[in-house]
Parts: sequence; C-alpha cells; structure tokens
Amino acid sequence: MKQANKKGAKNETGALGEQIAVNYLINKGFAVLDVNYLKKWGELDIVARETHVNKQIIHFVEVKTVSYETKTALTNAVTQETWSPEDNVHYKKIQRMNRTIESWLLENDCELEWQIDIAAVRIVPREKYASVKYIPNIIL
Repeated sequence: MKQANKKGAKNETGALGEQIAVNYLINKGFAVLDVNYLKKWGELDIVARETHVNKQIIHFVEVKTVSYETKTALTNAVTQETWSPEDNVHYKKIQRMNRTIESWLLENDCELEWQIDIAAVRIVPREKYASVKYIPNIIL
C-alpha cells in the first residue's frame, strides 16, 4: 500500500516538473511540439522546436525532477553539491530515447537537426518555488 502512495507522489512530482519545464521552454522562445510522447520502447518528455535565424533545431528534452520540503533544504543540496536530478540521465536512458526519437522523427516526417537536452527541475511545492537547470545538447 505504501508503494502505491510513493509512486503516486513520484508521478505528481514528475508531472509538475514537466509542466515547469514546458513553461521554461516557452518563456525561452521554444515552440513545444509534443509532451509525453509514448511508445512501447520509450517516452519523450518534451519535444520542442527552437528557431534560429537560418535554421530550426528539434530539442528532445528529458525532464528530471526532485522535490524538497523547504527552499533552505534545496539551497543546502545545491550548495553542498549533493545528488542532482540530472545524474539520473545515463547512457542506457539515452539509448532508449534514441529509438523513440527515431519514431518521432519518422512519424512527423522531420529531417531537421536535433539534439537531446536535460531540464533538471528542483521544486519546493509548499513554498511554490522551482528552479530549472537547462543542459543543452548532452552527449554521453
């Protein structure tokens, strides 16, 4: 029974983190094309397009969220360089994403340049506070 509650809280935290990341991208001028694109072999949290003067780039954004009880706890975690949400994006995760990315590109007849980014979101729900660390074009 406790597991289900933890899983529910984890899903809620993840969904909130994804919404914060979507808002972050929109505020930075990205066009969000897809959220939670799902295939049997994987999921893409956010697919966004960034338009530059001469070209467009598709960003496949992996969102990792961690929740803290207080802003002080969040600040301490950052200051002491403890575990970071982005640490959960590892080689195997990227491999699974690549297959899903191929599916998205085919389904959307997209031949644009693309990259994988990470949005590491830290939230303090009680204090309605969040921070986003955006890491573009990761290569593992």
